[in-house]
Amino acid sequence: MEDSRSQANSISVLTLGVGAFAHSAGGVLADNGARVATYLTRAYAHFPPSLVGPTFDQAQHPSPLPLLRERGVQLVLPQSIDWARAPWADEMLASGAGILSPTGEGMRIERERDFARELCARFGVPFPRAHVAATRAEAEVILARDRRPFVIKNPLCSPNSPIHTIVCETVEETRAWLQHVNDAEGVFLQEYAGRAEAGHIALVSGGEIVSLVTNQEYKRAFAGNLGIVAGAPLGGIVERDERDRYGLARELLHPLRPWFREVGFHGPIQVTAAHHEGRWQVLEYNIRIGVTSGAMILRMLTNPLETLLAATRNQPLAPRWRDGMAFGASVTLAGYGYPFTQIVGPPMPIETDAAPDGRTCDLWWNEVGRAPDGRLLALGHRLADAVGYGADLPTALARAYAAIRRVRTTGSYYRNDVGQSLWPPGNV
Repeated sequence: MEDSRSQANSISVLTLGVGAFAHSAGGVLADNGARVATYLTRAYAHFPPSLVGPTFDQAQHPSPLPLLRERGVQLVLPQSIDWARAPWADEMLASGAGILSPTGEGMRIERERDFARELCARFGVPFPRAHVAATRAEAEVILARDRRPFVIKNPLCSPNSPIHTIVCETVEETRAWLQHVNDAEGVFLQEYAGRAEAGHIALVSGGEIVSLVTNQEYKRAFAGNLGIVAGAPLGGIVERDERDRYGLARELLHPLRPWFREVGFHGPIQVTAAHHEGRWQVLEYNIRIGVTSGAMILRMLTNPLETLLAATRNQPLAPRWRDGMAFGASVTLAGYGYPFTQIVGPPMPIETDAAPDGRTCDLWWNEVGRAPDGRLLALGHRLADAVGYGADLPTALARAYAAIRRVRTTGSYYRNDVGQSLWPPGNV
């Protein structure tokens, strides 16, 4: 760690986000010598980021621009793509700070679902059958004509979308859900392509695609891949994969290289895909390093700051990997009532004796606060992410589970089967 610390002492980082994302990304970069602060973009989970540096609530600070100037910020890490729609976005772009996100035309690959479909068609990348409907009624007509199960999505991607993704595995489920969705922005129907999902995360810079990891997210609420698809994954795996062992980058990212160069795209790109009809097919693209995967990637690199800064400057990349960290495994501690977020419990005390060392294991807090007497309190539905690392997946999983078992609060649970299905990529 000392090699990156000596290069990073003067680097100022501003995270745009809350909870475990800001705690983990900021924590890893602080461990690498950066001066970290957080601009709190949502109304909850404000305590965890304060553990790694000063925090600034957007309710009291309508714009982060004064913070950029006062702190000499060189690197901005957004949690979501919504920063680009803020009234201060143009000023931030003109500030000279490096933003870990593509901008302009490059953002459409995540923001507009049908644009991603059109882009795949243009470059011969497999994409499930999809339709855009202006209204629920129009979507129902499409379903009557094209009788297959569809995943129901909002045409525009945002944390505040009227429709949060609904996975329907039968025609009947699709029909039932269509009667209840909010079609204020229309309806995007994407053919259900099965449960054999996987992802690949890369950085694009200087017109080149640099693979980082292949990843897996455990999206359903309960062990055995049962229950609803939760608002965020209950577990995850990343495998160092700069050689693209499973072919996801080769098949689904590399064909887009001409477009990346055409629009000056530089920053993270993640493809989530399903193995369907004998090949990988794109489910969606994201232009972030990921709420859970991102922190694991940063911990697994010896030069995370150097790598991220180079990506924001569209310069050649040379990520270096830590020895003995080929895999990361994440397990989420869910709180009282999750995943049914309308069920809300009172603040609950958290018992923990976990003391992760930041080398083989991390513990990142989410909807957690501190009582006046110093005790930690569970304040919401997603409480913590325990992450383990190792030269192989069993070691990484064992370390993550050892940490999560040392955190306890009333009504909480975690999936005890991460890694037992869906991995390696293509399995169910």
